[in-house]
Amino acid sequence: MNTQDTQREHAFLDFALETGVLRFGEFTLKSGRISPYFFNAGLFNSGRSLSRLAAFYASALHHLEPEPFMLFGPAYKGIPLAASTAAALSDHHQRDISFAFNRKEVKDHGEGGQLVGATLQGNVVIIDDVITAGTSIRESVNLINQAGAQPAAVIIALDREEAITENGESAIQSMATLFDLRVHSLARFSTLLEFLKNRPQLIEFLPALEQYQTRYGAGTSNGT
Repeated sequence: MNTQDTQREHAFLDFALETGVLRFGEFTLKSGRISPYFFNAGLFNSGRSLSRLAAFYASALHHLEPEPFMLFGPAYKGIPLAASTAAALSDHHQRDISFAFNRKEVKDHGEGGQLVGATLQGNVVIIDDVITAGTSIRESVNLINQAGAQPAAVIIALDREEAITENGESAIQSMATLFDLRVHSLARFSTLLEFLKNRPQLIEFLPALEQYQTRYGAGTSNGT
């Protein structure tokens, strides 16, 4: 990880704090774990914040995926992410990227089917906010394969780097291994720890996050 990449992650974390998407305290997750922080991408809910978020995604993809690709956004959160990031890639990087997304339920009238947008073909990058259990990634990979395209990579906003498997793999590591995907994130939990060390007004939250990493961090045998 070079200095520029680190600066990009810190800039994204500053943005997440500013918008209230990243908060510290005590939060009960769907898994039942008590987390000392919470990342709620649903609060990127204005034109300004979505535009800035898309610019972060577009910058990362332009840097990390130089070869041609198209975007796939899993319903529901992936839909606005795919559309806005495609627009940002065009506006800021002069790359005209096609995008598609799925419906939760198959439509049996009108154009029908489950997929909306451009025809899935070539290399496809799946875009989402976070990966918790990997369910949406599995579904996306199946849809992409069924269409005859190639699932090539996945990009998310925050990699919690949290173990979910018996061997201590995180959700994103598990999906990368299972489907041979390149994985990218706008920020990682390990970078969040470094970020807090340089923010005196937030450093009080650091011990709780370090304890959480010790207990649940990817690579730990007690992460499940």
